[in-house]
Amino acid sequence: MDRDFDVIIAGGGLNGPALALALAQGGLRVLVVDARPASARASVGFDGRAYALALASQRLLSALGVWPAVAARAQPILGIRTSDGVPPEGAAPFLLGFDHGELDEGAMGFMVEDRHLYAAFLATLEAAPGVTLRSGASVTGQAVDGALVAVTLDTGEVLRAALLVGCDGRASGVAQRAGIRRTGWGYGQTALVGAIRPERPHQGLAHQVFLPEGPLAILPLRDGLASIVWSETEANARTISALPDEDYCALLEARIGHLTGRVELAGPRFSYPLNLTLAEHYVAPRVALVGDAAHGVHPIAGQGLNLGLRDVAALAEVLAEARARGEDIGALDVLERYQRWRRFDSTVLALGMDAVNRLFSNTNPLLRAARGLGMRAVGALAGPRRSFIREAAGLSGDLPRLLTGQRL
Repeated sequence: MDRDFDVIIAGGGLNGPALALALAQGGLRVLVVDARPASARASVGFDGRAYALALASQRLLSALGVWPAVAARAQPILGIRTSDGVPPEGAAPFLLGFDHGELDEGAMGFMVEDRHLYAAFLATLEAAPGVTLRSGASVTGQAVDGALVAVTLDTGEVLRAALLVGCDGRASGVAQRAGIRRTGWGYGQTALVGAIRPERPHQGLAHQVFLPEGPLAILPLRDGLASIVWSETEANARTISALPDEDYCALLEARIGHLTGRVELAGPRFSYPLNLTLAEHYVAPRVALVGDAAHGVHPIAGQGLNLGLRDVAALAEVLAEARARGEDIGALDVLERYQRWRRFDSTVLALGMDAVNRLFSNTNPLLRAARGLGMRAVGALAGPRRSFIREAAGLSGDLPRLLTGQRL
């Protein structure tokens, strides 16, 4: 039976379009099925939602042809500062700090607003040969049919491909229909997200303040703005979310203290519950999972999208090489190469972030003293310090070609 596409991707957030562009470079015909209307999402005004792109992720976007469309709107991350804090005293002096001058490659990463990044992907997708975007549709069924997978859309249309990739988030329908189970737990925390205008210039610095209720990140944006990802207990978050803007800002100032001076909101406020969810397998017959569909992690280090883009680069390289050798790209032995490449690395990082959140989200004075000593030791030792910087920039480990800026 003939296939309609080589690969069908369920989910058009950011990982889905990135994978489609990467696979098209490898000579594959790809369909992206996105439940949201592209025009509606691309026309969203400023809302403060943004991503911290590691340097390796920026290189992937360059290799895919996306970066030129967003570079002028990206804010370089020139340094990282971490500190402990206890309200109402705010953040303590820095326990650990890194600067871009310690990295030969330049900026440690870039902050890019969601609206700009999606618009850049959309424009690149529309011009890419071999890629079809179906907006306002969703995948509702899938069934392995010999050497193909039959994918049913909510329109009733059935399309066939060699492979279905789930880029459809933590509650992945693709994973569920493939019988892939998940493990994980909630953190009892909620992330409060938005944009602020700080009184003091951010100077391109990203701050991570570890508070007893959860970590708080202050991330630099263009035009003197900053994005916040503020983790609180669920009860606290409900109370804070109900406050008027002025009281919300007052509580935020009490937590970040001297880092920003006075703050005012520069966009709407959002919140979402925090949990860890890991797929027990990243592949099944004719199915692969990418991004949050494979691993939903705590936002403590802003690594969610970066982890997904590492999946994208690895899967695209595996499939492109398999196609070049004349192999069946949807065969399980081919897909298991991708799983071996990514599952251990992403699981270790996810559990590492989980451990850091648990270590810092408490008021135990002994733990606070121990973590302070540990962070100061990392800052004082050249080897661990350089390893941390390169890890934060996404430059460590076995990197696929796209993460080094090379096209497939």
